[in-house]
Amino acid sequence: MKITAVLGDITEQHVDAIVNAANGRMRGGGGVDGAIHRAGGIAVLQDCIDRFPDGLATGDAGWTTAGRLDAKWVIHAVGPNYAAGQRDRGLLESCYVRALEIADELGARSVAFPLVSAGIYGWPLEDAVRVAVQTISQAKTAVNDVRIVAFNQPLFDLVAAEVAATEPAAAESAARTTD
Repeated sequence: MKITAVLGDITEQHVDAIVNAANGRMRGGGGVDGAIHRAGGIAVLQDCIDRFPDGLATGDAGWTTAGRLDAKWVIHAVGPNYAAGQRDRGLLESCYVRALEIADELGARSVAFPLVSAGIYGWPLEDAVRVAVQTISQAKTAVNDVRIVAFNQPLFDLVAAEVAATEPAAAESAARTTD
């Protein structure tokens, strides 16, 4: 599997599946969640309502249509809210594992991830990056192209450095575009 750091907009990634940093209600929200729902359109929200009427538990994931997004699917991963006291690192790791398990079930070979729980949920940024890269790199999956999408340069630099430290050959694959 190739892990690539990407500087750009996750909603513009040309991949089989985009991972959403969702809240447990599965009804859209702010940050990455809001951006994905806006870009994907009402079909994403309607599929969330239909497939997950009671939402999802923290650490779990589920999939919906991608609506107007270029991807085929959105995999919604519910991360722990560090700011609200949910500090079990295993729940954060589970988001990445579950997302890749679902990608395998769907037959997805390329997946774009945001940093789950690193925004409004307040997971410490450097640890969020470490959890993402290490968990993904250790996962047993048929996905062969994983992108960790950073929306700004400082975040991209953190992700690219962790990717390079975890997979030295990946240092050459850091991308600075949305595709």
